[in-house]
Amino acid sequence: MPIRHCIVHLIDKKPDGTPAVLHARDTELAESAAIENMLADLNESYNAKQGKAWGLFHPESGAFPFSGWLKEYMEGGRDFTTFSKVAVEHLQKLMEESNLSVGGHVLFAHYQQGMTDYLAIALLHHSEGVAVTEELDVTPSRHLDLGQLHLAARINVSEWQNNKQSKQYISFIKGKNGKKVSEYFRDFIGCQEGVDGPGETRTLLKAFSDFVESEDLPEESAREKTKTLVDYASSQAKLGEPMGLEELSELIDEERPKAFYDHIRNKDYGLSPEIPADKRTLNQFRRFTGRAEGLSISFEAHLLGSKIEYDEENGTLIIKGLPTSLTDQLKRRN
Repeated sequence: MPIRHCIVHLIDKKPDGTPAVLHARDTELAESAAIENMLADLNESYNAKQGKAWGLFHPESGAFPFSGWLKEYMEGGRDFTTFSKVAVEHLQKLMEESNLSVGGHVLFAHYQQGMTDYLAIALLHHSEGVAVTEELDVTPSRHLDLGQLHLAARINVSEWQNNKQSKQYISFIKGKNGKKVSEYFRDFIGCQEGVDGPGETRTLLKAFSDFVESEDLPEESAREKTKTLVDYASSQAKLGEPMGLEELSELIDEERPKAFYDHIRNKDYGLSPEIPADKRTLNQFRRFTGRAEGLSISFEAHLLGSKIEYDEENGTLIIKGLPTSLTDQLKRRN
C-alpha cells in the first residue's frame, strides 16, 4: 500500500460549546513503518465497520467547498500540506457549530492500492492503557484507539476522476441510530448518499433467491452457491471493495459463468454492475431448504417467526403471505 502523502492535525474541542482550537502541522509525515502499520490498522477497522453509507460529492459551492480543494490538489494547484490545512480549518469551523462534537487528531492520507488512488480522512482519539517497560515496570500508556472509529470517510479518487456517472466513490461511517452528531463531518466532506447499500444488498439476495428457485437446484447445490455468494460478499466487504456482479456470477457457476448475471439483467432488478456489500444484511441471510417426495421448500432465515412459523413438537410449518402465483394455481386446481 504505497503512501503518497500523510499528515495529522489536532483540533482541541470539548462538547461544551467552547471554541475549537486548531493545532496544524506544517509538514507532511515522513515515511515510516509506524505510519504504514497505522494506516493498515485504520483500513482494517474501517472495513469492518457496519452501517457505512456510499455516495458522491454535492456540487461544489460555498457550503460544500471540499471537492474543489481536492480537485485543485490532484491537478497540482496546491501541495498536500496546504490542501489538508485549508480542509481542517473548514472542519474546525463546522465543529464549533456542532455543540456535541468532540475534537481529536485529524488524519489525511493519500495512498494507492494497485492502480487506484484513495484519500482517507479520519478523526482519531486516544485511549488510556498500560505498558510494560524493558525494566519490567508497568507504566501508563496512551495509544490511538482505531477500534473506536466513529468519524471517517474514504474517497476513491480514481473513480471520482474517471467515472463521472459513479454514485459510490465515497464511503463514510453513518451515525448510529440516526444520531446527528456526525452530520457535520458528512457536510465537511460535502457528501450525499448515492447508493443504498442495505437496499442494494437485499435486492441482490432477492435476485439470488429467485435464481435458485428458477434453476430448481438440488438442495446441496443451492446451499453451496449460497455459501459462495456470502463468502465473496464478506471478502469484498473486508477489503472495502464493492461486489462485481459479473465476477460473482462466475464464482456461483463456473460451468455457466454468465447464468446468474444474465438472470439479473433479464429480470431487470435495477442493480448496478458493482454494489457495496452491507454486512448487517448479509449476516441476516441464510436459507433453509428441503426436498422430500415431491415437496420442495426453501426460504430465507429472516422470514422465520414472521411469515413462517415452525412448530417443532408437531413437525409443521405455517406459511403466511403465499406468492400470488401459487395461490392462483391452487384456486385453479379443480
